[in-house]
This record gives sequence, C-alpha cells and structure tokens, in this order.
Amino acid sequence: MAVVKSGALRQALGTALLVSVLTGCSVIGLGGKQTKEAPLDSYTPEQIYEMGEKELEVQKNPKASLRYFQEVERLYPYTEWAKRGLIMQAYTLHQTKKYDEARDAAQRYLDFYPGDEDAAYAQYLLALSYYDQIDEVGRDQGLTFQALQALRVVIEQYPDSEYAKSAMLKFDMAFDQLAAKEMEIGRYYLKRGNYAAAINRFRTVVQDYQTTSYTAEALHRLVECYLALGFTDEAQTAAAILGYNYQSSPFYEDSFKLLKGRGLEPKVKGDGWLAKVYRQMIRGEWL
Repeated sequence: MAVVKSGALRQALGTALLVSVLTGCSVIGLGGKQTKEAPLDSYTPEQIYEMGEKELEVQKNPKASLRYFQEVERLYPYTEWAKRGLIMQAYTLHQTKKYDEARDAAQRYLDFYPGDEDAAYAQYLLALSYYDQIDEVGRDQGLTFQALQALRVVIEQYPDSEYAKSAMLKFDMAFDQLAAKEMEIGRYYLKRGNYAAAINRFRTVVQDYQTTSYTAEALHRLVECYLALGFTDEAQTAAAILGYNYQSSPFYEDSFKLLKGRGLEPKVKGDGWLAKVYRQMIRGEWL
C-alpha cells in the first residue's frame, strides 16, 4: 500500500487525535482500528490545561479534570500553565470534597506564588477547605477555629479582593457557630442544675462572642443561673445589660418577669464582671 504523504491529511488526523483526548474518545485510524491516547507529554502545556478545562466545564467531571491539571504542573513546572494548573487543582479537589488535599494545593500555591493575582483566591479556597467541613453544633469545633483564622487572613491581607466580602460573611457565621457551641453546653449544665459550669459558658458568650445572635439569650440564662444561686446583684446587672441592648427581645421580657417575681428590677449592682461589662458598654467599648 502506498504511503500517504498528504500534509492536509496528516493535519486532519492530528486534529482528530486531539479532539479524541478532549472528549475522552478513541481515534479511529485509517484501517478502522482504535488508537490509544497519545502520551500527555506529547502535548503543549496549554493543550493539557485545556483538556482539564473541558472535562471540568463541558463534561462536568472534576475528577477527570484533576489529572490534567496535575500533569501540566508535573510536566511543565515553573510555567504559567503549571501555575494555573495548581490553582485549578485546589479548586477541583475542593469540588470533590477532598478538603485536606485541596488545602495542600492552595497552600503550595501561596508558597510558590505569594504575590500573584490569584493568591487571594488560593487563600479563600484554603479557608473554605476548613469552613465547608463545619458540621452541626454538637461536634468538635476545632475546624471552626481554623476556618476563622484562614478567613481572617483573606479579610486582612486581601481586603480589596472579590473574596473579602464573602469571607466576612462566612467569618460571622463561623463565629456564630462557636457561640452556639458554648450555648449548647451551657444549657446542658443549666438543665442539670450545674449553675457554676453553666455560668462559665454563658459568660464566654457575653465576653468573647458579644456580636453574635446568642448574646441576648446568654444574658437571660445568666439571670436564671444567678437567681438560682441567690446572687441577686449579678442577676439584676445581667438583666440591666439585656434591657439596655435588647429591650424588645423576648429574653428581656422573661428576665424582667423573673426579677419582678422576686421583688427585684434590672439594675446595675456591685462591682463584679457584669458591672464592668456594663460600664464598658456605656463608654462604647462593648458591642
């Protein structure tokens, strides 16, 4: 059989081979036989990267795309396409919920390209790798602390980035999560009459998580605890803070009724930690 020397035919076969790799199909040769996918090192870094993009965006297959993004970094290190491939590894690993690996890829990006325009996105992905693992309140909150730390970096180091606003919203939600954990434990102790342990938890919310949605309830629970222990000065002071900040809250109504039932009223008394909080609040140093 004569050898085909047509340049146009050779170009067409080369195009068919590339398309086959992009679509995940085998190429049909001249004899009707399937040919294997060419080794990735026979392609340019741009072509390999585009293979990964096609799997991700067209085929909606992040797992398949990951291979291409990893290979472009391995085969062509220190190139622009290797850099792009690395940030896309972090993204696709996060999409497939391989959070530890996503975090590692994002951190590598930050280590190699700290001044790059996508560094903010890498830090945001790193923070998300913690944030998206935060489960229900009842579980350990170690990941919440790590998410807060990573989100704070986005907010403080990349305040003008498009990710700063989202990071701030997620920071507030994670912060609320920590307060919720303290409240859950505090309620547990309160129901069992362990008032000292409950007070410690509610105090943490008032002092450390005062911007969260749980502060009003924490103050009311402090009123309950202190009344149960006979510490009326502290109970009245907690109610005074509650009334000053959350007078329309049903928690304030409940605290007011509790005090009224004992002939007491919301009022700052004594010089305990709550009285100090109240004075700080009046000077605008609280909330």
